[in-house]
Amino acid sequence: MAKTSPLEFIRQVQAETRKVVWPTRRETIMTGVMVLIMATLLGVFFLGVDSFFDFVVRTLLRFAQ
Repeated sequence: MAKTSPLEFIRQVQAETRKVVWPTRRETIMTGVMVLIMATLLGVFFLGVDSFFDFVVRTLLRFAQ
């Protein structure tokens, strides 16, 4: 593997950085909002699943007494 000088490495990094397509402010905000919505929906879903299993386990334990 060929060694790269520090100066050449910096040039390569700059060249690659120029190729990056950065999201617009609007895209970033929309993505953030979508993440919050999905996290909230998943939280509510798992709360429901957990509550259901809690109910089932408590009911079974009541019968076991």
